[in-house]
Amino acid sequence: MKRAYVYRNKEEQDGKVLAVDNSIEEFKAEISKHFQQPYENIKLFSSNGCEITDARVIRDEERIYLSLDSRSVTKSCDTIEKSIANLNVGDGDSRSVSDWITLNVGGKHFTTSRSTILAKEPLSMLARMFADDNNVYLMTPSATDEKGAYLIDRSPEYFDPILNYLRHGEVIFDNNVNPRGVLEEAVFYGIESMVPQLHQLIEESKCSLGKNQALTRMDVVRSIIMTSHSTELRFQGVNLAGADLNRLDLRNINFKYACLSRCNLSGANLSHCCLERADLSHANLEGAQLPGVKALCANMEGANLKGCNMEDPSGSRAVMEGVNLKGANLEGSNMPGVNLRVATLKNANLQNCDLRSAVLAGADLECCDLSGSDLHEANLRGANLKDAAFELMLTPLHMSQTIR
Repeated sequence: MKRAYVYRNKEEQDGKVLAVDNSIEEFKAEISKHFQQPYENIKLFSSNGCEITDARVIRDEERIYLSLDSRSVTKSCDTIEKSIANLNVGDGDSRSVSDWITLNVGGKHFTTSRSTILAKEPLSMLARMFADDNNVYLMTPSATDEKGAYLIDRSPEYFDPILNYLRHGEVIFDNNVNPRGVLEEAVFYGIESMVPQLHQLIEESKCSLGKNQALTRMDVVRSIIMTSHSTELRFQGVNLAGADLNRLDLRNINFKYACLSRCNLSGANLSHCCLERADLSHANLEGAQLPGVKALCANMEGANLKGCNMEDPSGSRAVMEGVNLKGANLEGSNMPGVNLRVATLKNANLQNCDLRSAVLAGADLECCDLSGSDLHEANLRGANLKDAAFELMLTPLHMSQTIR
């Protein structure tokens, strides 16, 4: 909304500050009410003596007179060139409407052409700031910085996609840019044609997020509570990445193909769970109960299984055949009879582990640390023991007796 200083004459006496309405008729009606003059007698003049007949030519904070004093020297009205020069913000006497405009949005400079700003959205705030309608701007441009760029106090991060949209008509922005922020800026600048596309992108991102969003601890607890103890609870293929499930009773749950990457399962009871081909990379299973677990071909690379227990008093053995335990920490774990056939344990920490009667046939134990571990009657036939460490073993390795 523009405002104008209205005076009775050029002596600037009895002045009033009035809002400039959309039409000259409404503006004159306000002047008639405040100055108590008949509407039909009101004529408006600019400082150079020209009569004003259109509210659009009135600039913000312009001085307007109801009559011109006889003592005042009436100037000739501006020519087109002078009008444009007066309305354009520039340096010195060389001011002119430029085809190139530089905007300072939140401290970042953007240079673009007037045609880019005007063509796509002629009714937007930006277009009104720099439109040239009958040689006048529809909205007075903002102040400029020391470099002459027009200052706009908004986010440059969200303005960049808006300017690109005005250039080529497509809504494109980086994945790290929130479409909600771009939407807010599009509404602020009045880029109406961009709004529906942004709404669609936001809805699509919501749907995508809903499909891939990881479940939380509360989701899992709620499922356990609502499921009968006689019914199999399945989280098969479910995304639980990063979930905090520490110390939960998760016995007999089917986690086949589930994503448990970086999940906190420390102290959890996973007895007889199905972890076949599940992703447990870099998960924390320290002190977890794993008796009778089925983890065929599971990915446990970099996982922490320190001090976990896989011994089942009923005699059921944990099956971890083909599991990827590369770089995992199993220090101090109780793993008698565990099936680790053809498993990958390269660079794994197996210090002080109980591996009695464990099946490690064909396993990759390269650079694996087995110091202090009990490998009594363990099956290491065909295992890769290159650079593996066996210092301070509880049971000496004798090929004919302890290794089958």
